[in-house]
Amino acid sequence: MGSNIKLPAPFKGIITPMVTPLTGSNALDKEGLFRLTEHIINGGVQALFILGTTGESTSLSYTLKQELIIRTCENVNGRIPVFVGITDCSPQESILLTNAAEKAGASAVVAAPPFYFGLDQQELTDYFRNLADKLVLPLFLYNIPSLTKTVIEASTVKALASHPNIIGLKDSSGSAPYFNSLLHHMQEDKTFTLLVGPDEMMASAVLMGGHGGVNSGSNLFPHLFTDLYHAAETRNLDEVLALQGMVMEISAKIYNVGKSGSGFLKGLKAALSLLEICDAQTASPLGMLGEKEFEAIETSLILMCKNSYLNKVIP
Repeated sequence: MGSNIKLPAPFKGIITPMVTPLTGSNALDKEGLFRLTEHIINGGVQALFILGTTGESTSLSYTLKQELIIRTCENVNGRIPVFVGITDCSPQESILLTNAAEKAGASAVVAAPPFYFGLDQQELTDYFRNLADKLVLPLFLYNIPSLTKTVIEASTVKALASHPNIIGLKDSSGSAPYFNSLLHHMQEDKTFTLLVGPDEMMASAVLMGGHGGVNSGSNLFPHLFTDLYHAAETRNLDEVLALQGMVMEISAKIYNVGKSGSGFLKGLKAALSLLEICDAQTASPLGMLGEKEFEAIETSLILMCKNSYLNKVIP
């Protein structure tokens, strides 16, 4: 088992929302999980986040989720913190996953709003306060309205931040005005963590005062994202511009090859399989990219790896 690392407040840096390596629609790829974990940790990230959107959490059985939690914490072995997604429409299931995460050695959990009925802001506030009261690990809120139908408004975040067990928020709305509103509302609270999800927004969010990113591309090129974070944190704008260009290439040529809503994930898993880190298998009901799409990603990866910087940081 890993160790429950105590987190600094605020928590800063790059947290990798790790893909879930699979050999079948609901079978964990243990060897791929080990290779991926080592690849990411060797890239210098500050934490791993499993069972998020990139980890296909809503498609996985609870048995597989618990196996993933245990094996990930064992692989990490206390080297960096592990965050575990507990998003569910049933708070009881979220509590059970949190208990399993704490026992395995995770450091925090992450929860988006229940995603079936849209909740108003008072219902959201009550829900997260009641949930946080019952959790044995600290909680990060997760704003992803495109998938939950509910925005955690900035004023609601400020109200929830007064709860001692709610320590931060990951924003995957893709809205710069929303994130800037969060920064404005939380400017007096120096301990609450504000992280951004979309890869393309991480550097600008850090330059504006955010604390880091939960960026899918750090599965593939973790060094790129940690270097970009440090460049933004130290306001090295020349380096930010150079590295940001590579992030935009990943977005255009890996994430946007598949045209479905899950295209970014299929592209990311395809790229990881081409680098022989883990298989491209996704969980049902998601399909996989076609042969032409795989070939397009392979061509893009070859061109990317001719870049002198990326050539140094690929496995």
